[in-house]
Amino acid sequence: MKAIGRARLAKLKRRARRLKRQLWALFLSWKDPGTPFLARVVIVCALAYAASPIDLIPDFIPLLGQLDDLIILPALIALAIRLIPPEVTARCRREAWKHLASGERVKTPAGTAAAILFALLWLALIAWIVTRFVRG
Repeated sequence: MKAIGRARLAKLKRRARRLKRQLWALFLSWKDPGTPFLARVVIVCALAYAASPIDLIPDFIPLLGQLDDLIILPALIALAIRLIPPEVTARCRREAWKHLASGERVKTPAGTAAAILFALLWLALIAWIVTRFVRG
């Protein structure tokens, strides 16, 4: 029974690495001048959804909360990949593979902006809760 659990865990880890590589390749495709505008819009949506702590369906709702992550994000990634020219996709995947294999972490302006945006949203929510419920 424990072997089955280890096999599932290993499979999940492989899928997570593959998803991480795909997201990095999408980011690189977004920066590539050969990527069409519509593909860039879909890439921004996919990356924003992947980075966002806010889901369309909250994770605490049994089954449905996880289904949106299992359906929406892969669907956005698949759509973006279909819209990107194959030569751009191949080049960006190779670059993403090299980047992730090196273990190097690169801070991107988009990642920093997203982190600041989410921090401000959480602080605004906390401030609203405090003013609304604590102060009366």
